[in-house]
Amino acid sequence: MANIAGSIKRRRIKGEGAWGYAFIAVALVAFAMFTAYPVVSAFMISLQEYKPLGSTYIGLDNYTNSLKDALFWKAMGNTLLYTVLTVPVNLLLSMAIAVLILPLRKKTQSFFKAVYYLPVVASGVALSVVWLWIFDPMEGGILNQLIRFFGFSNQNWLGSSSTAMFSLVLMSWLSSHGTSIIIYLAGLLGIDDAYYEAAELDGANFFQKIRYIVIPALKPATLFLLVTGVIASFQVFQNAYLMTGGGPNNATTMVGLLIFNNAFTYFEFGKAAAQSLILAVIIAGISVIQFKYAGKDVEY
Repeated sequence: MANIAGSIKRRRIKGEGAWGYAFIAVALVAFAMFTAYPVVSAFMISLQEYKPLGSTYIGLDNYTNSLKDALFWKAMGNTLLYTVLTVPVNLLLSMAIAVLILPLRKKTQSFFKAVYYLPVVASGVALSVVWLWIFDPMEGGILNQLIRFFGFSNQNWLGSSSTAMFSLVLMSWLSSHGTSIIIYLAGLLGIDDAYYEAAELDGANFFQKIRYIVIPALKPATLFLLVTGVIASFQVFQNAYLMTGGGPNNATTMVGLLIFNNAFTYFEFGKAAAQSLILAVIIAGISVIQFKYAGKDVEY
């Protein structure tokens, strides 16, 4: 009898497993079609001198040539610089704005959340047109009008090697906080008021509450935003492509833009595929390091 009962139980478990796979079948098919297959295809292309009408197998030449390419490392350096300058500042600004919005009434909170989230849903091309107007090197440019008020002369913000990268960084600082603010606000609303009341009884001031209550409580959100922010900044393409085209003198050529140019300007699809996979490995390595050192005491 025990054997029969065990057999029935195993069949039931198998049946439940089949239903589970049936429910996730659509997601599995989508993953296979739009993630797994493109990755495998990119790897196969990276081993070839790819041509639409007959490719030649060249092994790891595309990888070695990319790693020896000075422009690739310049683009990687530009991307790293952009990441270092934007991600920490964006996290700090987003947290500060979320803390300022928190005490407001719900309707006022909703208004500010909508205002800050609007650039996220707006067209990237439309935003770039606005920023091109702001960075206009002529006297009519908004930023030039502002600095002239303080006695400075006009600057060619996007056309000079000394200011082009700063212009893209400034664009990121002022226009990419919507998602982070909403996530931080959700985290702040989850902090029990008892912690603030206990801190007040101990004589803690505003900044001490931020340091000892808010920052530790927001560690999971901060880790998530840090990892996703670094991934997004290493894949940045649209801003450099629309604002500067990678110039001047490759001062704003990011890895994503370099891969795009190799594939669709120079038609070196094998080299572009190899560089994209190198970038994927670098991003994965950085993410592992972030989880290892920044996520030690984070509870999910």
